[in-house]
Amino acid sequence: MLSARDLTLRRGPEPLIEQAEFTIFRGDKVGLTGANGTGKSSLFAALLGELHADRGDIDRPVGLTIAHVEQEVDAGPRAAIEFVLDGDLELRRVLAAIAHAEAGAGGGGDAAMALAEAHASYQSIDGYRARARAAAIMHGLGFAPHDLERTVAEFSGGWRVRLAMARALNSRADLLLLDEPTNHLDLDAIVWLEDWLSAFSGTLMMISHDREFLDAIIGRVLHIENRAVHAYSGNYSQFEQKRAEELALQQVLQVRQMRRVAQITSFVNRFRASATKSRQAQSRIKMLERMERIVPAHVDSPFEFEFAAPLKTPRPLLTVEDASCGYGDSRVVGGIQVSIGPLDRIALLGPNGAGKSTLTKMLAGVAAPLSGRRIPAADLSVGYFAQQQLEQLRPDCDAFWHMRNLGGADFAQGDEQRVRDHLGSFGFAGDRAFEAVGRFSGGEKARLTLALLVARRPNLLLLDEPTNHLDIDMRHALTVALQSFEGGMVIVSHDRHLIKTVADSLWLVADGRLKVFDGDLDDYQQWMRSRGRTAPASAAPAAKSARRGNPADRPKGASDARAGLRKLRREIADIEKRIAAIAAERITVEAELCKNPMHEGLQAQYADLTRDAASMESRWMEIGTAIEAAET
Repeated sequence: MLSARDLTLRRGPEPLIEQAEFTIFRGDKVGLTGANGTGKSSLFAALLGELHADRGDIDRPVGLTIAHVEQEVDAGPRAAIEFVLDGDLELRRVLAAIAHAEAGAGGGGDAAMALAEAHASYQSIDGYRARARAAAIMHGLGFAPHDLERTVAEFSGGWRVRLAMARALNSRADLLLLDEPTNHLDLDAIVWLEDWLSAFSGTLMMISHDREFLDAIIGRVLHIENRAVHAYSGNYSQFEQKRAEELALQQVLQVRQMRRVAQITSFVNRFRASATKSRQAQSRIKMLERMERIVPAHVDSPFEFEFAAPLKTPRPLLTVEDASCGYGDSRVVGGIQVSIGPLDRIALLGPNGAGKSTLTKMLAGVAAPLSGRRIPAADLSVGYFAQQQLEQLRPDCDAFWHMRNLGGADFAQGDEQRVRDHLGSFGFAGDRAFEAVGRFSGGEKARLTLALLVARRPNLLLLDEPTNHLDIDMRHALTVALQSFEGGMVIVSHDRHLIKTVADSLWLVADGRLKVFDGDLDDYQQWMRSRGRTAPASAAPAAKSARRGNPADRPKGASDARAGLRKLRREIADIEKRIAAIAAERITVEAELCKNPMHEGLQAQYADLTRDAASMESRWMEIGTAIEAAET
């Protein structure tokens, strides 16, 4: 599909990628990996034509269409579903042709023929189901049915990124480029996207720090390191194993080469001035110049830190009795009866909007319970991480200042080297410790917030999406540190690898309640798929509680719901038959129009059929959404 030949890219004076060679074949699903700043996003920009190569070429077939997710979406008045449909450029082109032909339909045979051809194109691209396809993608990414007609301006920044994602998925692109597609998604949306991309028949290249997501989808890896692009077959875990083997061999070869360099250098230094051996010395100098130096092997993660043992670990750390939490007077989760002790490893699961973050705030003491009691131990020390805490960092101050003033008593009066060593383990080595936080990226702010949290020596960690903005290296370091943490922990995360690695218990927040989830993370993903997606979770139908058990014990409302569901299914079956009949009739009318394009009766009949098809398609989508909601 495309290939790079002798490709060199640079941003600034130094090249990011140098003399790269790789080929992407049609249907490939490729993960693009590498440390932050190695040039992954720059390579995407080059593929999109936004960045020109300093050397070499990227060969693309003529007419190749590429889709990507725009990171900035204007807050316009356009309806959300129309914004998503705009990603299907072929659909918009055909609709424009239909509108143009209809405007000139009375102008003669050429106009009628153009209209017939345009409608034939509309049918060939399955235009009658375009709106339903777009709605299904939006539903999978977490949008409720009533969100479809809301304007883009009504959505927050994160939801606009989801809209941009939906538009890219709705395109008819040959090549789909996704840069951190899971960043703004919750776990149930990630599972849906994983299924969608696995079934995607086109070519996919994506950058992601979610290793579980990569493992489930990709079959190849392009890894950028030391300005070179290396190709590997297999998923991310297989790539890691192969690379580890390469690094081990590379380390052995590098040690062997350095020993040889030392021997040659010693010979040159001894005999450079010798009359009898000067020629041999000069020959060895040229040998050193020609020798291709083996780069020292890098360990997988440049970050390494650990949580110091808490000063005290009372039992229990925190108890909550018959409590509820929410916003204002609105209850989100009720009947909370839990106790958290040292060494408890708990992951909170639940649909988007179910109240995981709200519950975490209440456990942290940031928000008071609406009812009931939150009873902390006398020596409780909470380490709370949430995305809004990144915004509380002082942009005009540096990382060193934050550690001195916000890192707890151990660092307030400690010696400077200890502060700098601690910051260095989080990637702020040397002068980086004295750079203003206002210039930091989201990932750097998250690392600094974690550095502050670790320094305070908490005995209870409450982590709400701690891996957002973190690359794979830092996620690995955090995972290792959490595994040896000696206090209690409650974590909310869409990073399944992190949950599988550090959590021993799963708690489910759904339908306004908190309960222990009986199963593992794979069972939870199946639970989400079978449950379906409704937004918000609190709006689930009352019939849901009656789906199991003896039918005689079910309330009358459940029987009414089942009867209504059967009625909807019958109606949608009838509509599908009518759509098929209309499509067949339209083909017949189109054939007659080709023979007699000036026939006004046929033109009118064709227009009526087109309107009927659009009406049926709209009703089909509405009923399909209603059935999906009722089934959950």
